[in-house]
Amino acid sequence: MPSPPQFKITLKNGEEVKVNDHVYCSPSWGVRDGTPYSIARIMEFLPAQGTPTFDKNGKRNEPITRVRLAWYYRPSDVSDRTVADCRLLLAAIYSEVCELSQLRSKCYVLHRDRISDLAGWKKRPDRFYFTRLFDPWLRKEFEVIPATTVRNVPEHIREVLVSRYEYIVAEREVVPDLTDDLRLCDTCEKWCPPAESLQCDRCKKFFHMECVNPPMLSKPARGYGWTCAPCSRAHEEEVEGHQVRHLTPVAPKAKTNAPAARGRGRPRKDRVLAEKEENVEIKHFKMWPFRYFGLYTFAEDTLDPDDLIFPRAATRVGPKYQATVPAAPGVADRPADIEERGGEATIEVLSLVNEMSPAEVEALEKQKQLLTRNDKLRCSVDWLTEVTFRLTDAWLHKRDFSTVSMRSPMRLQKWKKTETRYTDKEWSAEEVAAFEDAIQVHGAELRAVCEEVGTRSMPEVVRFYGHWKNSKLGEENVRIRAARANGIDQKAESTSREATPEDEEGSIVMEPPRNVNCGACRTRESEVWWRAPKGLPTSVLCDNCGLSWRKYADLNVRPIRDEGLSKSKSGEKREGTPLNGPQSKRAKTSSSQSTPPPVAPQLRCVACQRSGPAGKVLRCKQCQFRVHAGVCGVNPDPTTIESWICDLCQNEKTLEASLNPDCLLCPRMRRDPKKTFIYPPADSYLRACKPTEGQAWVHVLCSVFIPEISYSDASRLRLVEGVSAIPQYRWQNNCTLCDREDGAVIQCSECPAEYHVSCAWKHGHKFGFEMQPVKSSRREAATTVEWKGLTGQMVPSVICKGHIGHKRQLYDICDTNDLGETALQVYCRNYKQAPVAQTHGLLRKARRLDKILNSAVSAAAAVTARAPASASAPATTGNGGDISSAASVDGDSMNGSGANGNAGASNGVQRDADPHCYRCQTEFSPFFHEVTNAPQGGAKSWLCHKCHSETRKSYPVIIGLGAS
Repeated sequence: MPSPPQFKITLKNGEEVKVNDHVYCSPSWGVRDGTPYSIARIMEFLPAQGTPTFDKNGKRNEPITRVRLAWYYRPSDVSDRTVADCRLLLAAIYSEVCELSQLRSKCYVLHRDRISDLAGWKKRPDRFYFTRLFDPWLRKEFEVIPATTVRNVPEHIREVLVSRYEYIVAEREVVPDLTDDLRLCDTCEKWCPPAESLQCDRCKKFFHMECVNPPMLSKPARGYGWTCAPCSRAHEEEVEGHQVRHLTPVAPKAKTNAPAARGRGRPRKDRVLAEKEENVEIKHFKMWPFRYFGLYTFAEDTLDPDDLIFPRAATRVGPKYQATVPAAPGVADRPADIEERGGEATIEVLSLVNEMSPAEVEALEKQKQLLTRNDKLRCSVDWLTEVTFRLTDAWLHKRDFSTVSMRSPMRLQKWKKTETRYTDKEWSAEEVAAFEDAIQVHGAELRAVCEEVGTRSMPEVVRFYGHWKNSKLGEENVRIRAARANGIDQKAESTSREATPEDEEGSIVMEPPRNVNCGACRTRESEVWWRAPKGLPTSVLCDNCGLSWRKYADLNVRPIRDEGLSKSKSGEKREGTPLNGPQSKRAKTSSSQSTPPPVAPQLRCVACQRSGPAGKVLRCKQCQFRVHAGVCGVNPDPTTIESWICDLCQNEKTLEASLNPDCLLCPRMRRDPKKTFIYPPADSYLRACKPTEGQAWVHVLCSVFIPEISYSDASRLRLVEGVSAIPQYRWQNNCTLCDREDGAVIQCSECPAEYHVSCAWKHGHKFGFEMQPVKSSRREAATTVEWKGLTGQMVPSVICKGHIGHKRQLYDICDTNDLGETALQVYCRNYKQAPVAQTHGLLRKARRLDKILNSAVSAAAAVTARAPASASAPATTGNGGDISSAASVDGDSMNGSGANGNAGASNGVQRDADPHCYRCQTEFSPFFHEVTNAPQGGAKSWLCHKCHSETRKSYPVIIGLGAS
């Protein structure tokens, strides 16, 4: 009886393909974004989703809109190494369902051992070959050998392997053992698996490790040999009798099925043989020609037709990986109230319905129906699991079932410190729409889907994907059952349109610009121009280069010559080459090797010194400053990533803030005004600055790690507030690194050392955030956050680089969570946001200044009440100076004399008591410095800030702190 004809599909280019044919597969240009075609094997043709492949009569449901493909990888897809052979592929035991419209054309892929003339095979178009297999889950490559070459297995197992599979997948070190002759134990004459057998170094016989006496527990270490008992005894007799040792017999060379080596010369052109190789039949078992048979395979498992064929890794169970820890000293004296792990007190009982009486079970089911009226909730696995747990807990504690409530979604588990939700929060319509859009683009790659959603963690996305998929399948099943109940078979026309394979119009440049040239070979003539991938000098490719890139991922990019260099060296003669010689004998300027495909550029962040793709790491177009977007308050727009400009460079154009980029919280910068250079330097994170409410500048690092600072918009780290609220001791204490007294200091988290934030960063101190647990009594008052599975209070910490053995676990400012947010972003959003919804910015500023003035006035009144009348005015004046020092650090703070005047007026002090400079006699200054050696008798004298700066000897002032 002749076999039925195979089902075939005609592609748009006219080629017919069937099951087990190899094809080029690729979505439209906008989706693949310039990547070359993928190569795959057709496993089966499928109708629209939700429609059975065959109807009741065994006929195939049409139209065919989908196809299941088994993928191949290119070496450049899985590693960074450069492979010169663009026809070499890596097989994979991995399949996906794709739209039929993504199939482009037909190609041919064979194993290397099936090709007699490899050079001739690679010269023909659309021909590929493979020798290895890549597992995408283990991220490891394996050798692929024909099943017929496996001889070192029992005969019945070899028959099964050869009859079912065409190829065997194994590790490189296992292939010589598999292709060797059958190895039998010399003691029991049974097959010796390589992992359980030993070979004698003298007689070359094999033995089971259990058959030798005494049994061997493990193989000898690498570099050591083993001899059986007769050979050891013979060796001892030879040594005692001073006999000459005979040569060890050499094992015969292992046979191989690889084709014989061919002589040098032109490859033969046997067209008939090549066509036979293309049409060779490959055995497939359950749609796969491969089967793993390596280190971690039990030979008898291959007899089971349902055994998994995928590569496996070593088990992580056993004494090699689990430590047997002895009892700690003093365990016998441990208190009795401490619960023992694994006991009844530490077990979380989920359900004991099987131990209840029928009456109790009936009462439990009745109470379960009363807890909710939502039919969908009654079918929810999460809700049913939780309600059963709570009812079981009430039964264990002898409580009535009516005391159980499901109003709170929180529960406390024994192995967790805080309460958690038994079910996820309800997804909003926007989140569901973003999830479904991401599923259409990325499929089941849920990590990419999680990044697209952005507001949900990875576990939440995985759980929602399961519920969403079940709901979609449920809707399809209900529709199909309803259609079959009406006596009709549900066809695919109602759910999907007929397959219309897309052509390459999206990849073709319909109207190329004038004087266009190919981005690879630099030619200016081509019948068809194709869009080029990113990273090439031009945005188009000629027809030949476009075909080479799409099919073979190979571009021979011709280097761009420097015109000036070529002109200057045009008269020079090349060594060994005539100047006027023919062009055919000149040295070639381009390499014949294929260049690797262009990859996305990686930028190194100056904050963490880690590289990342463009978009996550931004680069200023003007000063080349590179930093992660999450640590400089930028929400990147994909359309403006390449034209991004940092805040300082942007301010040079907009002039919205001061042109002086010095940080208000750092010591004054000493530099020569005659020299011009970029400050802060673009190769340091201190280049990241943000404007204050007074149009001055502070470093992002300083504003984050000084606790009194806040932001009007914490998501963008803009409009720094609270500079005037920094306590006075931060300004008065000297920095232990630069030994200067100007600027605000912070303290090390491990020692009393104090330093400026910028000085600590320049000296390489450790910056990060620490997650500190919060006591249950303070949870309501404290702000807690979740970070990488930990819940607590996030505290910024700076540790001297000399504290090597500290036990604090710090998260770097650029570390990210599952949502892609950096630690600095999470901290600023929860702890640095000013209450903008309650008050206006000016009112918040006025309130901060009022607190400073009121505290200073109360201190002045106390000093006046204690001091004699003659000294009351100078005492008040001294406090007035403190007021202005605290209130005038930021550039827009109120004038010091005004603050003193208000303070004096409120306390009845005369205006004559206001401080004035004894040198220039001014009464207006942001800060008055007390002078003890002034020529003014015994009374206190004052020096304005300007005169004080001019008379300083240690640091000549070029740029001041601020202007009133």
